[in-house]
Amino acid sequence: MSRRGSTLPTRAHWLLLGLALLFSLVLFLYLLECAPQTDGNASLPGAVGESYSREYYQALLQEQEEHYQTRAASLKRQIAQLKQELQEVSEKMKSLQERRNVGARGIGYHGNGEQAPGDLLGFLHSQIEKAEVSVGAKLPSEYSLVPFESFTLMKVFQLEMGLTRHPEEKPVRKDKRDELVEVIEAGLEVLNNPDEEDEQENEEGPLGEKLIFNENDFIEGYYRTERDKGTQYELFFKKADLMEYRHVTLFRPFGPLMKVQSDVVDISRAIINIIMPLAQRTEAFTQFMQNFRDVCIHQDKRIHLTVVYFGKEGLSEVKSILESVTRL
Repeated sequence: MSRRGSTLPTRAHWLLLGLALLFSLVLFLYLLECAPQTDGNASLPGAVGESYSREYYQALLQEQEEHYQTRAASLKRQIAQLKQELQEVSEKMKSLQERRNVGARGIGYHGNGEQAPGDLLGFLHSQIEKAEVSVGAKLPSEYSLVPFESFTLMKVFQLEMGLTRHPEEKPVRKDKRDELVEVIEAGLEVLNNPDEEDEQENEEGPLGEKLIFNENDFIEGYYRTERDKGTQYELFFKKADLMEYRHVTLFRPFGPLMKVQSDVVDISRAIINIIMPLAQRTEAFTQFMQNFRDVCIHQDKRIHLTVVYFGKEGLSEVKSILESVTRL
């Protein structure tokens, strides 16, 4: 009984060992079957791989270079085309400027109508005659009157204030600035190169030299536009050492500027009228009369003052102030 008991564990031990070896053999065969197969014809990294890569990059660089050359040629053609168009535009602008100068000399500032067509010149003169430039027109009421607006070198004083709501402003629009500058230059052209028909006296300065006006001699101007006729300009120039103004009237009948007249305004004996509205404020009026006496009465003596007083309170005091000034 003891031998049989010892034999059974020994057999079980060898049986387990055999099963383990069999399982290991099956696992090894399975791994051999499932392992990936290597391609014997695959190219290994070496000289052949490097030669293929160099050719590829050379072809890529060649393609990029051809693309850039094509782009550069296209840009050169565009630049040449733009230069040609710019030259054509410059020639057109030059020809238009020459025509404009010829038109200005023909029917503009100098009043020489030989170079202008007769029909056009007649139409322009008819527009001047229709407008209230030389002779006034009868109007049904004051609402039909077209008011003037004044301007200087830097400012425009307008009655219709528009969106800005400012009666005094700089010309914002470029076309308006160019228009006023052109008008002032036209007035200077009339003064510095007068026609033979213009009988202007005192064309020489104090030292006998010829008077040459510039834009600094421009004092102020007035203009108004009648929608069916054109724009009228009244320009005033003055030298600092002369007691006279130069008055130039221009008209633009929806065409080139035309000179209407040019005359001399002598102010050596002119009387300046001042109309002053007043209501109370007698202390400020007293100070004003002192300045008026020192500047206007003692120095100029060619100023007439009219005081329009509103109300009765303080009227006697204002009268006494005026009487005291007149007695001095």
